[in-house]
Amino acid sequence: MEQYIIKGGNPLVGDVTISGAKNAALGILAASIMTDDDVVIDNLPDVRDINVLLEAIEEIGASVERIDRHTVKINASNIKEVSVDDEYIRRIRASYYFIGALLGKYKSAQVPLPGGCNIGSRPIDQHIKGFRALGAEVSIERGAVIAHAIDLVSSHIYLDVVSVGATINIMMAAALAEGQTIIENAAKEPHIVDVANFLNSMGANIKGAGTDTIRIKGVTRLHGTEYSIIPDQIEAGTFMCAAAATRGDVMVKNVIPKHLEAISAKLMEIGCEVVEFDDAVRVVGKPVQRHTDIKTLPYPGFPTDMQPQMAVTLALANGTSMVTEVF
Repeated sequence: MEQYIIKGGNPLVGDVTISGAKNAALGILAASIMTDDDVVIDNLPDVRDINVLLEAIEEIGASVERIDRHTVKINASNIKEVSVDDEYIRRIRASYYFIGALLGKYKSAQVPLPGGCNIGSRPIDQHIKGFRALGAEVSIERGAVIAHAIDLVSSHIYLDVVSVGATINIMMAAALAEGQTIIENAAKEPHIVDVANFLNSMGANIKGAGTDTIRIKGVTRLHGTEYSIIPDQIEAGTFMCAAAATRGDVMVKNVIPKHLEAISAKLMEIGCEVVEFDDAVRVVGKPVQRHTDIKTLPYPGFPTDMQPQMAVTLALANGTSMVTEVF
């Protein structure tokens, strides 16, 4: 679609059901190629990045069967190619997850440098640091990351900066490394916990996901599984802000309220009514809403991906608000 025509001026009222978390799904799909057994994943969001990644998985030799719009079955037993060579894959940043998955399973990977959104420089040096600590030789040649290892061995890895991508990538590779790997200063986002839970459902031994120290005891092989992806915290937060900005009344369903606490707290600060249920959050906007200040931080702080939506909401509130983006 090349354009949208929006006729505004009305409050949003009603119910909305949130789809699966894209950021969790990208890591989980990459990890699904780490076993030769069938893997069934549901609550998969039907968005471009997911479809691109599925095409790339097929391209390297795996079988991908779309059971329905939100469910896929993957069998990677016929993968014979550890090189992901597709110009299209450069357009999504999550292409780098193939490095950890292929390196863990096949001890070799060749993946184009990631593309996707341009937020600062967003280097992958922490990923490379982690792979080298596990015993891999890593180089960048002709616009691709090339990694090889005779065997992956455990290591104690301290991330210089909190990185979601590096945490997931190192965690995948370490799941099939020999010995116990410890990742310190790890990211704590809900989708990291989801990827860890997925790997554990395949037979991995990962503890501490969701804290700043993750311990991975390597196993010799992973097996098939059936897994449902967590709800998308950013999609949910977007509808919550839309309810506030339009002074509406929206019930946001299929969510994990704990994942939304930072967003809920800020909406309550500006005067919205936020009611939490077991798997839903109701947001009621008020005619008069106050200003507040926001600083984006790694989870459990206010998510950087919610900064634009909250900025619009605050633009319609009384007073002067300040939004600070922290990289």
